[in-house]
Amino acid sequence: PEFTPTLARMYAAKANALPSPCKWFTAGPYFRAEKPQRGRLREFLQWNCDVMGDDSRIADTEVMACLIELLADIGLKQTAVCVRINHRGLCESLIRMTGCQDIEAAFALLDRRSKLSSADINKQAQAIQFDIDDYDRVVREIEPQLGEGNLAPTIASTQTSISPEYVELQLQRLNDIRIYMMRCGLAEWVEYSPNIVRGLAYYTGTVFELIADGERAVAGGGRYDNLIELFGGPRTPAVGFGMGDVVLGLLLEDKGVMPEGPALMDALSQKPASLRPEAFVIASEAGEAHIEPLLAKLRRGVESEAWLSRANKKPWDADRYEIAPMHARRSYKSTKNIGKLLADARKQHAKFAVIIDSEEAAKIENLDTREDLGTFPLDQVGAKIAERL
Repeated sequence: PEFTPTLARMYAAKANALPSPCKWFTAGPYFRAEKPQRGRLREFLQWNCDVMGDDSRIADTEVMACLIELLADIGLKQTAVCVRINHRGLCESLIRMTGCQDIEAAFALLDRRSKLSSADINKQAQAIQFDIDDYDRVVREIEPQLGEGNLAPTIASTQTSISPEYVELQLQRLNDIRIYMMRCGLAEWVEYSPNIVRGLAYYTGTVFELIADGERAVAGGGRYDNLIELFGGPRTPAVGFGMGDVVLGLLLEDKGVMPEGPALMDALSQKPASLRPEAFVIASEAGEAHIEPLLAKLRRGVESEAWLSRANKKPWDADRYEIAPMHARRSYKSTKNIGKLLADARKQHAKFAVIIDSEEAAKIENLDTREDLGTFPLDQVGAKIAERL
């Protein structure tokens, strides 16, 4: 089940021949040698998604958004699941503020915290000289500032040698992720959790877990910026997650959104996503802030009024979408030259380019015929492309 080191070895061996960033996913059988129990089987399917070669907040957000959009697509709501995020560097800084020096042991304790009694937590914390009550106090002080920054007064009051600027930088990453999630309309799915650290030592920065009903971990992941280099490759920042089918299947059954019988056959018979990108979104400097929101809308599709108004609707109903979700991409090149960005779109064989040149509108170009289809309000872009597909 631990596929990330294998992926890191594979990428390290071929890094010079691969694009950067490189998006990679796998879905296949995995095995574990332990006693089967509810939610944990010896053989299961696992979905892994990773982005390598990009250390930006956008990469963090896209990986988590990919996970969240799947949940929404299969019928789960944010009232049932949430993505809890933290930053390992920020967490380490807060642990050091308590005077604890055994960071790995403190991480391990926080990782197990939800499964332990208060007495066991205190006993194990005392053994490693970790004042967990003080840790919780500092967390309570910073939580209101997650949308603002400015931790300097809090850090100064602890009389620690940790640089306030260093902690601010880590906090800003979480804030930026929150901003990008808001742009994509997914902010309500995400919350900060100081106890999410992920138990594996290779994680370096942002970490997250998909939690169902407040306790069950359905998926987990984070940044592993040093792992590919450790296996002999070039320095390559990376972020990703893994999710098994067993806990997810149980969750879908519990929530009544697992199809059975003919409904299952119908769900599996639905038209798959296009392998060829249907839309490639680029922007001038004036429209850059609208790339993520438009991408999210194109990938999400538009649900029909008939489906939305039906009381017994199911995620796999054939009439769910008025405009089907699209395979939409963006460029990761730093250039603002529209010609070079269009060349990137053609290289990836996209059908249509969407050029956002203002805060209100975008031009659509058919990349096969080089035809300019016109300029349209941003909320009409999906419909205009759908008419030509």
